[in-house]
Amino acid sequence: MSSVAKSSKKGAVSDAVHRHEHLSKEGLLERAFTFAFRGLVYAQIWEDPVVDMEALELQPDHHLVTIASGGCNAQSYLIADPKKITAVDLNPAHIALNKMKQQAALHLPDYDSFHQLFGLADQPGNVQLYYEHVRPHLDETSRAYWEHRGPNGHRRITAFKRGFYHYGLLGRLIAFTHWLAHRYKIDPTEILKARSMEEQREIFDKKFAPFFDKKLLRWMIDQPASLFGLGIPPAQYDLLKADDREGITGALRSRLRKLACDFPINENYFAWQAFGRGYGRTPDAPLPPYLQRQNWELIQSRADRLEIRHQNMSEYLEQMPAQSMDRYILLDAQDWMTDAQLTRLWTAITRTAKPGARVLYRTAAVPDVVKGHIPDDIMAQWEYAPQEKLDDWVARDRSSVYGAMHLWTLKPHAA
Repeated sequence: MSSVAKSSKKGAVSDAVHRHEHLSKEGLLERAFTFAFRGLVYAQIWEDPVVDMEALELQPDHHLVTIASGGCNAQSYLIADPKKITAVDLNPAHIALNKMKQQAALHLPDYDSFHQLFGLADQPGNVQLYYEHVRPHLDETSRAYWEHRGPNGHRRITAFKRGFYHYGLLGRLIAFTHWLAHRYKIDPTEILKARSMEEQREIFDKKFAPFFDKKLLRWMIDQPASLFGLGIPPAQYDLLKADDREGITGALRSRLRKLACDFPINENYFAWQAFGRGYGRTPDAPLPPYLQRQNWELIQSRADRLEIRHQNMSEYLEQMPAQSMDRYILLDAQDWMTDAQLTRLWTAITRTAKPGARVLYRTAAVPDVVKGHIPDDIMAQWEYAPQEKLDDWVARDRSSVYGAMHLWTLKPHAA
């Protein structure tokens, strides 16, 4: 889930999303999405970094560029020991969150304080941790973001003592879904108590599957604007709707089934976010790699390898030297793009890629949105990964959000 786009920061998200005249139905939806995307969208990123690192085969001499989003994966990739990670994003809230996480990793005194701030994310002492250890090392723009007072009079940083994962566009959508489920006497947290995958499936089939047959929920899902909290713009909504014979409802039900049933609940931190609105509280609760105790020293010692830029991916790459990059992660951003935007991006990628460089991205639906949409002379320089590998990675992606993963490798003679 991502936010990338075209050129100037002020109108970049608009450039990425707007495809239709502003007074058309499609144009109004696109502009509503742009408005919704102005603030924090993802408190946590929804792509599985373990699968990413396997697919990318990161090496110590690699320079990786990724879309930042919630910042979890940018830090988690440090475990693979790349030389440098550049995280770009057009959303200023995501940039502020990424910079806060970086400075927290560098300057908090120990793992317990880091986990308290970003793992629990709801402790009264978190605000003090920010002011004592993180704030002095933040840039002025990031400090201004976290210390800005909202309409309720609270500074944004206080979200970390009230439950940070309840915030953002996605957090609020999950909260509303929980509220609606309770109206139908469904407790989303019940599945977190399952003792086996068999019990997980039983709970899903008995409680969650019928939820999708409720008229109110089906009506809501049929409104594209209702899924803005998932970061789904109108163009991506259409792709997802076409991905299942039952339309958007069938697609969402099948993705939720995978999230609830295909992985042990005690190993899937994405399920805890969806069904519990936060990470687990026990010492053995599943966590993203950057938050796991055994990785703390690696994250702390390598966090200065992160470069965080409030910039468009294409714009960043156009400033980089030829053959200077090794790995690219585009999340699902290309689902948003026109052919012209895709061509610009892939022209920049191909120019900056070293022989053997890899590009990884996801799509809401199964079909690739790149092949056939950029010039053949660019595409001919890249080799697509074997389908069986891609299918295996999708099957093992615990986030369970996407229809497909795609991996391209620059051919040795292409550069």
